Amino acid sequence: MEPLLFVYGTLRPDHSGPVARWLRAAARHVGPAVAHGLLYRIADYPGFVPGPYGDVIGDLFALPDPAAILARLDDHEECSDRFPTPHEYRRELRTVITPVGSATAWVYVYAWDVSGLEPIAGGDFLA
Repeated sequence: MEPLLFVYGTLRPDHSGPVARWLRAAARHVGPAVAHGLLYRIADYPGFVPGPYGDVIGDLFALPDPAAILARLDDHEECSDRFPTPHEYRRELRTVITPVGSATAWVYVYAWDVSGLEPIAGGDFLA
C-alpha cells in the first residue's frame, strides 16, 4: 500500500496554488479525511495543531513516489535540512479518519507557538 499524506490547507485539491496543482499531478487523491486538533490562521495559510479537541477537514493523497514527493513538500514547508531551525512545521505520522475508517498518514504539524493566533472556525481552511 502506498503511504498517505493528509493535507488541510493550501495543498488541498480544491486550492488553486502551484504546489497544490503539482501535488494533484504527482500523487493520487484518495478522498476526504479528518484529523483531530485545531487549525490556526497563520497568514494566507493555516497551521494544524493536533489535539483532542476539534476536527480539521482535509484530504488524503496516496504517494506513489513518497521519497521524492515528501522531499519536495519538506522544502515547500521549509522543514528540510536546507532550512534553519526551529522549523515552522514538522512532518509526522498521525491517525486520520476517513469515510471508511481510520488511516495513518503523513501530516505537516505547525511547530511554533499559537498564542494569539485565531483558530479557523469549523476546521476547514477552504470554507
